[in-house]
Amino acid sequence: MQKQIIEILDYNPAWPMAYQKESQIIVDIFCNHIVRIHHIGSTSVPNLKAKPIIDIMLEVDSVSALDRYNNDMEQIGYTPKGEFGILGRRFYLKGLYNRTHHIHAFQSQSLDAIRHLAFRDYLIAHPNIAREYEQLKIRCANECRNDMDKYCDGKHEFVQLHERKAVEWYQAT
Repeated sequence: MQKQIIEILDYNPAWPMAYQKESQIIVDIFCNHIVRIHHIGSTSVPNLKAKPIIDIMLEVDSVSALDRYNNDMEQIGYTPKGEFGILGRRFYLKGLYNRTHHIHAFQSQSLDAIRHLAFRDYLIAHPNIAREYEQLKIRCANECRNDMDKYCDGKHEFVQLHERKAVEWYQAT
């Protein structure tokens, strides 16, 4: 069975432009429901090494309303995955083994939306934590043998701890 190759690459200054380009396509499809759109994940943190997958987060007025656009998303290369493990989310991936983009859609101002934004902003504001995270991701990628579950499990404790800190920090600032 073929697996997605998990590799952590040096920060690419083209990632923000890749986000901009793809976000315009997404806005054209979901325009009536998007409240805000964000570049999240490691590719959104300047100078942070990352898997070269652009994560886009949509804050929407109705998550369930997005389901009627699944065919449109498939037409532009996305696979709709429904909630995909997070209640109240809609998740789309572009590329199965050679993945290029993820889209996470949440109700605007939901805890999950805030959690993603807080973690991104926290890493930007705390470069020492970002470097710790970077080193952990490299170690996990080297040890997981392209097993995404093992890769995610290896980061889980760190992410949980720092997401909590990030949300507290975000709400205080």
